[in-house]
Amino acid sequence: MANYDKNKQALLKRLAELDSRLHAIEAELDAPHSRDWEDLAVEREGDEVLESLGTSGQEEILRIRAALQRLRDGEYGSCARCGEEIATERLNVLPDTPLCRACAEAVSH
Repeated sequence: MANYDKNKQALLKRLAELDSRLHAIEAELDAPHSRDWEDLAVEREGDEVLESLGTSGQEEILRIRAALQRLRDGEYGSCARCGEEIATERLNVLPDTPLCRACAEAVSH
């Protein structure tokens, strides 16, 4: 089995970054809004963008936690679909991926 320490550290670092970012988004969304209608409209648009960023961040957190679980279970680096080994280069670029390139392409079509 390959040594995935670098991947684990990258996953943990990204998880910490996302956690920090999501807390900042929550704080911004909880901040008081303007009483001016025009300013309020701009703030609402900003809130929608923040909510979208928060949702994508939460989805990434789920993928990272799943990858960390695969590491603990000794399944990291094996494709969840076909069972083949995921290329090290792919894991270095996408450390949270559960799929080899071929399966990822098949799923996206």
